[in-house]
Amino acid sequence: MKTAWMAGAALAAMVAGAHAAPQRDEKVYAAVTANKAGAVDLLKQIVNVDSGTGDVAGGAKVAGILSARLKALGAEVRNEKSEAPDLPDNVVAVFHGTGKGKILVIAHFDTVFGPGTVKGRPFSIDANNRAHGPGVGDEKAGDVVALTALKILHDLNFKDYASITVLLDASEERGSPSCANLIKKLAAENDVEFNMEPGDAPDVLTVWRKGAGDIVIHVEGRAAHAGMVPQNGRNAAMELTHQINALGNAFPTSGDGVTANLTLMKAGSRANIIPDSAEATLDVRFRKPDELQQVIARVKANAAKTAVPDTKVTVTASGSFPPLVENAQTHALALRTDAIYAELGKKIGHGGNGGASESAVAQSVGTPALDGLGAVGGDFHTDHEWIDLNTLEPRVYLFTRLLMETGARPPGK
Repeated sequence: MKTAWMAGAALAAMVAGAHAAPQRDEKVYAAVTANKAGAVDLLKQIVNVDSGTGDVAGGAKVAGILSARLKALGAEVRNEKSEAPDLPDNVVAVFHGTGKGKILVIAHFDTVFGPGTVKGRPFSIDANNRAHGPGVGDEKAGDVVALTALKILHDLNFKDYASITVLLDASEERGSPSCANLIKKLAAENDVEFNMEPGDAPDVLTVWRKGAGDIVIHVEGRAAHAGMVPQNGRNAAMELTHQINALGNAFPTSGDGVTANLTLMKAGSRANIIPDSAEATLDVRFRKPDELQQVIARVKANAAKTAVPDTKVTVTASGSFPPLVENAQTHALALRTDAIYAELGKKIGHGGNGGASESAVAQSVGTPALDGLGAVGGDFHTDHEWIDLNTLEPRVYLFTRLLMETGARPPGK
């Protein structure tokens, strides 16, 4: 009886152990807590520097702040010249370890806000513990989460990784023209790519993203005096309006599938001249690569049918980012985050959105990628953008542990 009872007790203990909550890494957790104030200070410092895409001086200043931090942590830091004109240098920092995993971390320091924005609305924290300021979520908080996690690894002397490479992108908001080739090169050299774009509220990891492209409709007409001989003109603005109306509701403007939205229009040069040129831009987002081609084909078909005689319509298209596709590799990485968040007694969601990012470029060369690892926020690209500072600690813990787990057990390509 005693033997049977002992065997039963042992079995019960095994079952209970199998269902026990994962144990929190107390050393990491303590380090996260100790570094929170410093993380908020760094966030304030870089948010309070205007660094809109193309602001070379402002971008270089933010890059310099982050580079100094990375050097202090022992990284080999170098500037990489922009692959396109009129953009700041990118920054690459490499940490060398003694383990197996080669990890690429991508974050960007450019924003969508122009010079002078900080003066009007600098970094602030409201009564709900939300931080505000230009680019606070997209994605300066992501920069801070990455650097804080790397500081914790440094302070704990954690070296169980082959290398951690950090790319600070100077131009993500324009499709990363400053480093498009560099992203592919670095991704191909690494086992995995982690991206520091913000997490969506309430607490969601990004496992898919739409690709992004622009379609430009250009109309050439004929100028004429609008008061004396308007009949001699060929109104490019009217033809452009016809082209836009002809598209009608051909493509949705919102939702999880393909969308096409009119974002820019311009025509003419003076109020008393029939415009001889007009142009409109459509922002296209898509889940599958062939969906962009479908939109382009429809717009070009319309261009062949003009309503204003003697006008010419041309259509050009460009793609900035391919889609980030949810696949088995992404799913496996997301499951790792589930297990890590469970150490905190928390659950993280899996989702996606229409905002493109560098992860899709990394995935395009066969490297597993996971996105949305920055702090949680919302209203990005607006004057009321925010992050929830209550998510800063759990997100730093998540990313620190994810680096540790992936360094020790890298995924297979």
